[in-house]
Amino acid sequence: MSRPANSRFISMSASNMGAVALLLGCLIGPAHADTPAFTLSSPDLASGSFDRKFILGGFGCTGGNVSPALQWSNPPVGTKSFALQMHDPDAPTGSGFWHWAIYNLPASATGLPQGAGNAAASLPTPAFGGASDFLDTGATGGNGNYGGPCPPVGDKPHHYMFTLYALSVDDLEAAGGIPRSGTAALHAYMLNRGMTDKVLGKASFMATYGR
Repeated sequence: MSRPANSRFISMSASNMGAVALLLGCLIGPAHADTPAFTLSSPDLASGSFDRKFILGGFGCTGGNVSPALQWSNPPVGTKSFALQMHDPDAPTGSGFWHWAIYNLPASATGLPQGAGNAAASLPTPAFGGASDFLDTGATGGNGNYGGPCPPVGDKPHHYMFTLYALSVDDLEAAGGIPRSGTAALHAYMLNRGMTDKVLGKASFMATYGR
């Protein structure tokens, strides 16, 4: 039987396959870089639930209302500030419940110590505590402070989502055209829809509490 006319071509292609693959690898590079993930966590909530120390002291709850410590790592390159929000989507309001918000955290920050959310003066400049749904109730000791979980008695445990946004701007409100006094929902809209081109990444974790 005679050899196919293109057998020499096939043989040569196979013999050079490794060299071609190596050349393409050098030109194109790896398909996926091993970039560390942007992460957010809390050593105080490592169990996945809230101790009494971090529960609200009001509205029928008798906790200490101390804000938990937070830590984050590997923010995206180009990050100029961070925005933090804590939200309970299970609250029987139709829109959830906003417990805590901090905006314009400096890019140099890598976390917040326990209790940082209980006094605005303790936040790193130029960060400030944003409005929560405890506004003007006095339950948090002052507007802009942390408000711990206090779900209705008998509810299944609620889920409390902490989310940290890494931004390419120094001032979220100036970039988004919104007031510092704007609600947490307004800020969340800007962070998740209105100015997503300024959000370089976000990290989150969830903890639960019921009574």
